[in-house]
Order: sequence, then C-alpha cells, then structure tokens
Amino acid sequence: MPQSLSNVLIHIVFSTKNREPLISAKVEPELHKYMAATFLALGSPTLGLNGTADHVHVLCALSRRISISELIEGVKKSSSKWMKTKGPGLRRFYWQSGYGVFSIGESNRAACLRYIARQKIRHRRQSFQEELREILSNYKMKYDERYVWD
Repeated sequence: MPQSLSNVLIHIVFSTKNREPLISAKVEPELHKYMAATFLALGSPTLGLNGTADHVHVLCALSRRISISELIEGVKKSSSKWMKTKGPGLRRFYWQSGYGVFSIGESNRAACLRYIARQKIRHRRQSFQEELREILSNYKMKYDERYVWD
C-alpha cells in the first residue's frame, strides 16, 4: 500500500500539579481553545476537550508522525507557559508530570465525547482521584498509588 493511513483515537487525562483548582471558569474556554490549537499544530486534532478546575480530558486523533509522549509533552509545556501569562495567581501554574492515555475505538467515539462533555456534572459527585481510579479499573491497568498523584 503506497499510502500510510491511520485512525488512532486516544483519550488523554491529566491534572494540574497537586490537583490545584487553578483553571477558573474565566480562563477555561481560552485555555481549551489554546490547547486545541496546540494539538492541531502537532498534527493531532482534538475531537473533544473539557475538564474542571483541576484537570482536563481530551479525545484526539493521534498523528502518525508523533509519539504519544511527545504530543502530551508539547501540549502541557506550551499550555503551562501560556497559563502563566494569564495573571499573577497563575505564575506558578504547572501540570502534573504524568498522564493517562486510553485507546478509543471508532465505535466508542460518541460515548467518549459524551463522557468528556459531562465532566462538570460528573464532578459534582466524584473527585478526580475517584474518576481516574475508575478509568484505570475499567481499562484493567495496574498502577501504584504512590506514583499516580503529584
């Protein structure tokens, strides 16, 4: 096949450092727009992006030309620098060092997009830690609690 084709959808989750609630309702829409533009510039367009004051969820189509770690590092680094320009209270803004990435088949795209869209509703009753533990359990991922939270 002379053409290289790819349709790899990934659900990415990461939080602010120590889950500090620094993503205010005022800055959130602009942050999400900035992050979506960064994902696109890295060849991995977002299909859905939402979150709360302390974390984000992204569904994107992974570029065939970049690794997952390079993609996330690029988005986190760029958006962290951008956030620091948004006011004195954000000069010490950082994302956590880790992240979660989960494969999503095309048949689950709509369900994942609904899940991401409903983040604020979900977190009225569930913390980020509870949510991430649930996701990790659903994906049957082994992890060590000592190294998940920073």
